Amino acid sequence: SLFRTKAFIVSEGFLPTCASRLYPNFYSNPCFSQNECRKKLTVCNKICYGIGGAPYQITGCALGFFLQLYLLDIAQLDPSLASIILFVGRAWDAVTDPTVGFLVSRSPWTRFGRMMPWIMLSTPLAVLSYFLIWYVPPFENGKVFWYLFFYCTFQALQTCFHVPYSALTMFISSDQKERDSATAYRMTVEVLGTLIGTAVQGQIVGMFNAPCIHGPGDMMSEMNVSLSLNQTDHTISLQHTRVAYMIASAVISSIYILCAIVLFFGVKEQKEAGRLQSEPLSFFQGIKLVMGYGPYAKLVMVFLFTSLAFMLLEGNFALFCSYTLGFRNDFQNVLLVIMLSATLTIPFWQWFLTRFGKKTAVYVGTLSVVPFLILVVCIKSNLVVTYVVSFFAGVAVAAAFLLPWSMLPDVVDDFQVRNPESAGHEALFYSFYVFFTKFASGVSLGVSTLSLDFAGYISRGCSQPSNVDLTLKILVSAGPIVFIMIGLGILYSYPIDEVRRTKNRKRLQELRDNEADSETDSAELANII
Repeated sequence: SLFRTKAFIVSEGFLPTCASRLYPNFYSNPCFSQNECRKKLTVCNKICYGIGGAPYQITGCALGFFLQLYLLDIAQLDPSLASIILFVGRAWDAVTDPTVGFLVSRSPWTRFGRMMPWIMLSTPLAVLSYFLIWYVPPFENGKVFWYLFFYCTFQALQTCFHVPYSALTMFISSDQKERDSATAYRMTVEVLGTLIGTAVQGQIVGMFNAPCIHGPGDMMSEMNVSLSLNQTDHTISLQHTRVAYMIASAVISSIYILCAIVLFFGVKEQKEAGRLQSEPLSFFQGIKLVMGYGPYAKLVMVFLFTSLAFMLLEGNFALFCSYTLGFRNDFQNVLLVIMLSATLTIPFWQWFLTRFGKKTAVYVGTLSVVPFLILVVCIKSNLVVTYVVSFFAGVAVAAAFLLPWSMLPDVVDDFQVRNPESAGHEALFYSFYVFFTKFASGVSLGVSTLSLDFAGYISRGCSQPSNVDLTLKILVSAGPIVFIMIGLGILYSYPIDEVRRTKNRKRLQELRDNEADSETDSAELANII
């Protein structure tokens, strides 16, 4: 081919005049070498790649912010049963990640790539199961099993989408800067996805808020006078709220399908972007391989604890706004401010990590949320102050979104430099990272819901006992701060800094150039023979 012959001419030291005689457009062609041409991504490629990450964040945001509230106040499940659904569903989701990662790593290469078939085949069933999560079945007995089945099914199918999509980062380009740039596009779209998920779910549902039920602290006379009327109103309004949840889920499902189509037609896997694949590993060999690599294990532990902090905040913030702060009719707008702020500040954090390094960005970005977590529980209920705090909290949320996915490719590159004979395991690295973040989510949701049950949470209550208010303050402030500090303490020993990243990039480029030269020499030898 033209590319390989050019590489042969350069590697063998032919004179420029000879090259120009053989190929008049040799120097005018912008792709001087095969590697240089293939590693470049267009803006359209990066945007389409980023759009592929939106479904995971849109559905994850809707589930993270609203599912606990939905199960308790709309489906009217007992808090202990709701905690079982949330924990088992997320635990199952976590288990499926390394399993799918193992299967993806052993998948054959097709004309659509290795990752794309997983993404497209899982999408229709994932959308159907997601819609049924937000449907209240017309029976009481077995309602728990309904939600548990469809929640687990959706999580497994979404894993079949997200793990291949995450590993796709390593197959869209061989250039580290191009991957970092594509990751920034992805994170911008994903944070925009959380904004869309919050806006669609929050605004549609917010228009049909089910009325609260008076607790034992209300006046007995008021309850006796309006008991029958309130029961009728609650039935009608609760049904309207249930329909609103279904409408929101239908809109989100449509966006999910559209994003998958854009990803499929807008991004092409480059087989040469990844290194040559080594011999397939067994499942337990894969676990030992990725978790036995020190830098990866430390990075996973860092983001396990920081993810646990933000998951606690995400899962309980709607209840905290509704009951502790008293903004029952405004909590969806507060969540929208957080996500809007996060969306707007993603470009800032991309510039910051480029200018000051990724470790510094993690420290600054994660610690920036701590003062606001303290402030939100110390001030008296004030809507304006809450909006201000929410805006600055969103700045830290943006850093939490961007930095893990920006640092994971560095670990994979570091592993490839130090283990050149072992390649093709990108899906394993990404799947185990997702496993630990989802495990953190399951633990946070399960523990927080059980804590509310022990504190005496009243489903759809107009007010909550003081123990519930205290529990919510711990779950959105003290708990996240502790986990953030633990994660940042582990980050101190993370060994991949900017100097090491630069050396790895140069070494990988040398390895790829050597591989290209070897292919060229083999082709020329075959032609001679």
